[in-house]
Amino acid sequence: MSTADTVREHAREAGDSPVVEWGARLGYAANGVLHLLLAWLTWEIAEGTSGDQASQSGALAELARQPGGQLALWVLVAGFALLAVWQLTEAIVRRRAGDKAKAAAKLVGYTAIGWTAAVFAAGGRSSSNRTTSDFTRMVIGWPAGQWLVGAVGAVVLAIGGYHVVKGARRAFLRDLREHPGVAAVVAGAAGYVGKGLALVAVGVLFIVAAAEHEPGRATGLDGALRSLQQLPAGQVVLGLVALGLACFGGYSFFRAWFARV
Repeated sequence: MSTADTVREHAREAGDSPVVEWGARLGYAANGVLHLLLAWLTWEIAEGTSGDQASQSGALAELARQPGGQLALWVLVAGFALLAVWQLTEAIVRRRAGDKAKAAAKLVGYTAIGWTAAVFAAGGRSSSNRTTSDFTRMVIGWPAGQWLVGAVGAVVLAIGGYHVVKGARRAFLRDLREHPGVAAVVAGAAGYVGKGLALVAVGVLFIVAAAEHEPGRATGLDGALRSLQQLPAGQVVLGLVALGLACFGGYSFFRAWFARV
């Protein structure tokens, strides 16, 4: 057996361990909590009563303020950490380059969310808006920086479109080990479409920031949602996005049980 095969076999064993499997399921449930909080903050923007960012950091800050919030945050940290570990094993085990890249991207995403949750659980603070703007400002100053920022926007736009198509075609059912029932299918379809539209808005802001050389325009999810608020019937649009995010949160709980892990 070659070294690569040995590493792959160890990764497969780790991924199949009960701790990683149920930790990954906990991670999906944690993702459900996060999206329900995002849905609430998005609804507050639609109502014009929001004082918090409708972002991952805003959702975590909201959770930190609740009774028992610090403990809940540590549970989320554990869930996202173990979900990241499972994605690491998937990135090693999978043989197709596309599957490896997808698992690696999710590994980075879940690690980042887990780290941010850990910051809040430890009593710290973070701002997704500021982080996104600072990143855009740094990159746009590089040679060909505008093109790079535009490329980031295009990638986010594509991911958003992928979510919309995945929801519309019910392709998310392939992620599950068995049919989860009508309620889960409806929640998943609406959830993926709603989250996809939110990501499309984020991607557009990156592209606008690149085209106009204004890094401050790229403010992540919160900025994208507040931009939607300025559209005709913006309150209705935001209400639908909030509903979509809530549905995605609900679907995540179904996925925690039915996911192929």
